[in-house]
Parts: sequence; C-alpha cells; structure tokens
Amino acid sequence: MSDLFDLNGKVALVTGASRGIGESIARLLASQGAHVIVSSRKLEGCEEVAASIRNAGGSASAWACHVGDMAQITETFSHIKESYGKLDILVNNAAANPYFGHILDTDLGAYSKTVDVNIRGYFFMSVEAGKLMREQGGGVILNTASVNGVVPGDMQGIYSITKAAVISMTKSFAKECGPLNIRVNALLPGLTDTKFASALTSNDAILKKALHQIPLGRVADPDEMAGAVLYLVSDASSYTTGTTITVDGGMLA
Repeated sequence: MSDLFDLNGKVALVTGASRGIGESIARLLASQGAHVIVSSRKLEGCEEVAASIRNAGGSASAWACHVGDMAQITETFSHIKESYGKLDILVNNAAANPYFGHILDTDLGAYSKTVDVNIRGYFFMSVEAGKLMREQGGGVILNTASVNGVVPGDMQGIYSITKAAVISMTKSFAKECGPLNIRVNALLPGLTDTKFASALTSNDAILKKALHQIPLGRVADPDEMAGAVLYLVSDASSYTTGTTITVDGGMLA
C-alpha cells in the first residue's frame, strides 16, 4: 500500500501560518512532501517559517494575506494561479479574537473584525480555492474551528459564534462541493499553548478552571493539532468530508 499521508506534488496554502497551530501544520505538510505557501498578515514572519522549512529540506514560500481584506484574497489566488497553476490543499487557519469580556459589552469594532476574518474570510478563501479546485478536478479544504463552536467559551461570545458558523460552513461546502471531488472538513482544537490563547493560558485562575475540565489535565502543544490535519488533507481520509475532528484532551467529553 502506498503511503496514505504522502503529499509529494501537492501545493498547500496555510493561513495564519507564521506561528502557533498554523506554523505546526505548515511544517508537517512540508515534511510530507507538499510545497507549502506560508501565509499570514505580515510577510516577515511567514518568510522566517518558510526559510526554516527550506533549511530542513522542505519546499515552502511566503505570502502575505490578511483574510479580512477581500482585495488581498483576490490577489492571493491570482498569485497562486500564476505561480503554481493549481491548489491542492487550503488550510483556513488565520483567525481573529480581539475581544475577551462579557458578551453585552462587545463593541461593533470587535464584532466586525471577528466576523470579517473568521466567517467572511474563511468563506471567500474557500470560494476562491473551490473554484480553482473545480477546474483541476478536486482538492481539499480544512477549516480550523474550535471547541468553542460547540460549547461557547466564557467571555468569548462573538468568537464562539463565528466558530460555530465555521462548523456549519464546513458542512455546507462539503455538501455542495462533494460532487466536484472537493472534500471539506474541520479541526476543533481545544486549549492550546499559543499566543492567540494567551488571554486564557496566562491567567492562572482561568487556566486552573479550564484544566479542571480537561481529562488529560494539560494544555495542548500546537504540534499536537497538526497530525489530525495531515489525516484530513491526505488520501488517508479520502472518504471523509463534512465532518469535524475534535482534538481537545477530552474536554467536550
């Protein structure tokens, strides 16, 4: 049997890949043979990760894209078409969570930023990737959602709402794009040790409460998320679409 996790010859775009879970995903996909386009808002951080991947013998390039900006999404896919002529894998991982506090105190700015990136950004990145994949006969889209999309996090109202939308979006795209040989799935990370989650992990009282709800009793390392993503974007999951894989140390249980 051939290696079901082999990604040689594949082109993968990973957003939010300059650090955290996205960086871990980019590194693992490259280690399996994919050419990875490392993307986030700032080019410098992307280039550092891409250079590190190349130094380790992998294939990677850097590309700046703020998925909350529609013009930058359009520019990104023009670049991909011109430079690679195809896209086999899209990992929607970039996310915004600017507000931590009571839901009634959410202002319009925090609401708009969170929705523009987490819903509109994921949606139109998937639309553009899906159009390219339709032309080439198939592909895979992976959305990073969150356990907060199933059980809303305390003081994380609008973020949790957008992540619930990502779960629904995943199913909608999977249902309509399945006949086009495009698979769409979602990763639901639990509490992970990233800068993004620092509002939770750096507060001892909040962290203690969170760990009490996690059977494994610890925060995840970003690398512990990447294996599930590799499964979902590789041939190992060739009959898997429209589903979610929860990697949360047992929290939702």
